[in-house]
Amino acid sequence: MKILVIEDDEIIVDTIRLTFQVGWPSAEIVSAGMGEKGLQMVESTGPDAVILDLGLPDLNGFEVLKAIRLFSVVPVVVLTVQPDERSLIKALEMGADDYVTKPFRQMELLARIKSAIRSRHPDAMCTSSLGPFEFDVSGRRVNYRGKQINLTSTEFLILRYLALNKGSVVSREKLAQQVWGSCYPGYDKTLRVYISHLRKKIESGSKQKAILSQPGVGYYLTENI
Repeated sequence: MKILVIEDDEIIVDTIRLTFQVGWPSAEIVSAGMGEKGLQMVESTGPDAVILDLGLPDLNGFEVLKAIRLFSVVPVVVLTVQPDERSLIKALEMGADDYVTKPFRQMELLARIKSAIRSRHPDAMCTSSLGPFEFDVSGRRVNYRGKQINLTSTEFLILRYLALNKGSVVSREKLAQQVWGSCYPGYDKTLRVYISHLRKKIESGSKQKAILSQPGVGYYLTENI
């Protein structure tokens, strides 16, 4: 696997390299300190995933993300020092697969990168139907009652697991394990962001709630959808 890091802070780049050396030594890390250079490398080197800083010196990270999505479906995990939900939702709406806030936890970063890559390389199936949802794994699209919904890789994994357990409450811990492989500190806040974004996409234009929550426990898809 080749991971492209678009980040101007060499200390952070070195930390990411060390993280992969310890937790995923077979992965190759390449880097670019500028957004323009990063865009060129996405096109020329064909990375399996991109780690993108939103605070680059030449281009706004959102601009880089938007440009990447014009020609590539490579998984993109953004790095941000802005933990507010509006910035995170903006990144997801522009095509980011996941995000990590600085200072990041090393194993959390690895888990999110692996999750994003795994969603792009489905082993078992290309299309499957679960209740009212038809999941197109290769395109990360969902057809819901005739409506096509484009999802990030993380949203896709969350919704599919909830659909597999339709009508039953899935604990936040179990959901985090399925998506990222671990329950790192702060995972519950991260899940809330993704659930909020999923609700907006699925429930748009409808008065019917699709994803419900059980306070203090987890989430579930209603039986009535």
